[in-house]
Amino acid sequence: MGQLCGRCMQLLRDFMAFVQRMSSDLVQGIKECLTLISKCFCLKQNSSKARQLYKPILQPHEKVTAQEFLQHIETGFEMSPRGKDPLEALRTLAFSENAGLQQSAALYYLHMSQHMNISLPVEHLEPFYALLRSADLEVQQMTSLSLVNFLLEGNIDKELVVQMGLLEPILDLLESEDATVQCNSCACIMTLAVSESNREAIGAAQGITPLLSLANSYDPRVQQNAVGAILNLTQSEKIQQVLCKEGALPVLALLLESPDSEVQYYSCAALSNVAANVQYHEAMLRPSSRFLLRTLISLLSSSVDKQVSSQACVCLRNLATSVDIQAEMVAEDVLPKLCALLASGNEDVRRASIALLWILSEHPYNQDTLACAELLQSLGMLLLAHKTDPVIVGHTACIIKNLSLSKNRQRIVESPCVEGLLQTMLSTNTEEDSLHYVMSCLAELAKQGATLHMVQWMDEPLTKCLVRLAGQLEHTEPSFQAASIIQHMIGHEKMMLLLKRHVRDIQAYLKNFLTHREIRFQQLGISTFCRLREDPEFLLEFRESQMAKLLEQVRQQTEETQELLRAAICHEDS
Repeated sequence: MGQLCGRCMQLLRDFMAFVQRMSSDLVQGIKECLTLISKCFCLKQNSSKARQLYKPILQPHEKVTAQEFLQHIETGFEMSPRGKDPLEALRTLAFSENAGLQQSAALYYLHMSQHMNISLPVEHLEPFYALLRSADLEVQQMTSLSLVNFLLEGNIDKELVVQMGLLEPILDLLESEDATVQCNSCACIMTLAVSESNREAIGAAQGITPLLSLANSYDPRVQQNAVGAILNLTQSEKIQQVLCKEGALPVLALLLESPDSEVQYYSCAALSNVAANVQYHEAMLRPSSRFLLRTLISLLSSSVDKQVSSQACVCLRNLATSVDIQAEMVAEDVLPKLCALLASGNEDVRRASIALLWILSEHPYNQDTLACAELLQSLGMLLLAHKTDPVIVGHTACIIKNLSLSKNRQRIVESPCVEGLLQTMLSTNTEEDSLHYVMSCLAELAKQGATLHMVQWMDEPLTKCLVRLAGQLEHTEPSFQAASIIQHMIGHEKMMLLLKRHVRDIQAYLKNFLTHREIRFQQLGISTFCRLREDPEFLLEFRESQMAKLLEQVRQQTEETQELLRAAICHEDS
């Protein structure tokens, strides 16, 4: 046989080196694969089951404890949770390797969670760890359910549950193959995630990923609790960041189309919480896809559950921070849907829809579109129907004022809005902010020439209310606005007849205005006095009340102020 040449020998060496490298990579790949498989929960579960193939031998003390525990069960669970003997028995049973004994302990806890009306002692949380770690499915089901019951009834301190180390086994149960265990463990997380410290602990323990996975569960109970847990977690700004990194936004957006209204509500409320933080708006409203925006607007439909529609309004309001997004909302025909929601019998829906309309009305670009007959009709009827609701009254007044600044203000005058605003004065307390918005809106309309239409609705109760508001001293803005409305309506015959019944009250607030420290009050008082004295009856009353002397004092003070100002200006010039 001939000898290989140098070239062939080199080729052979290269081939052998290649095989060695491939073998090394293959072995490393096998190791990594086996390591990942060994860490999976399913293998842990199977290995636990494999170890349970043998029948654990009952220790003598376990037999005695089991017999005593059985007697307690047969006598109707008369064991007190505060006793030391029951606690020792529970520890023995919970930490036993025998599934039957663990089931007895789990059953006891389940019974207590359904019938106990007192707080569970701290030391009774210790056996929960062993029971939650049990390889027996029934033990997992009963223990997780009893823990949910204790948490919901407030019989366990929620932060103490995390401090006792129970969060880790609860999170492990999220990866169970049993839907009941998944449902209960999700409910535990949802209940625990009501405090900031617990939310941070759940995030730090990598609890977000399994919850997002279960949010797509085909079991409606599991899905509801998983999304509910995510909702509570979104109340933390720190966890919002984790959720967004883990891909929660597209998951929640898709769940808005769920046939389950509870899942829709939870996901929409979670998105509302995230949308309250402007830094996530870009991710939620990518220019390439407006799926979320269109879906939220579709949830405003009358066929959707009212609580879902209310949350959709809240989410849209939080997202409507730019003119461009608002323009897209208006372009997607959001207005007819909001008009329909204003007539809803649900208070939350009415308040959420009017708040969204208020945001949209603030930008001049939207005002012409919003100032349509349909919306103005709805706003007027809303005021007349809900005169005592400060949220409805305040937001509606702000909307009308915003729209009155547009070229379509005549439509407002011809709508029921003016009547609605005037009637709310009679039902709103002076302490409420909503009254300030109502008076400010009416004053703006009066200034723009709507007085003729306003006078048509004026009667004795409304006139008395206006004069009273002008005369009260505690709240200056409503006082000024009421006096401004009166000043603009002077000259109309009907209004003069109504005002003559309140001459003394009018003189009283005019005196206060003339001596007020703010110049605008003095100026309004003087202009009102000048217009009223054109009427002979008012002129006579003013003479008898010595209003002229008060005006002379104001004039002298004004002249003195002018002299001082001239002196100050001359000094500066020199």
